[in-house]
Amino acid sequence: MHSLARSYGALRRAGFRLRRLTKPLGIAASSHESGQALVEAALAIPIVAAFMFSMIELCLVFYSYCLTSELAREGSRYAIVHGATCLTASNASCTASSTGVNTFVSQLGWPNLGSGTITPSTSYPDGNENPGNRAQVQVTYSFPVTLPFVPKETLTMSSKSVMYIIQ
Repeated sequence: MHSLARSYGALRRAGFRLRRLTKPLGIAASSHESGQALVEAALAIPIVAAFMFSMIELCLVFYSYCLTSELAREGSRYAIVHGATCLTASNASCTASSTGVNTFVSQLGWPNLGSGTITPSTSYPDGNENPGNRAQVQVTYSFPVTLPFVPKETLTMSSKSVMYIIQ
């Protein structure tokens, strides 16, 4: 019994020393606060995670809109230099039709991070592909919303670029 009391006294002295060492650090060692941090973390982590994933989704939406705009500009640039009078160095025709411009835009190879559907549409509002006429490229992008607890919907965005054919 005497050895048990001696070991209990040694444990109490060690605990007193531990409390004395941790008190300047601001570490709470009282028993009524032992589960508080766990409850706070359980409440805060899902809120922070939902906010973080929402911000990532919002960034993907903005990236997809910029992608749509850039694809429309690239398509109209391609259309204006491949007009009705376009010739290669060997005098072969390099004229691009509406289908050729749409194929060019679809195969540009920009990363589609939003995993949506890209639909280009090319038209010539003035009727033909002659120099001085307009080439219009419109790109429509369907962005799937993939947030949890949010209804599965699709955001549709489009961008149009109109330029004058130079050759």
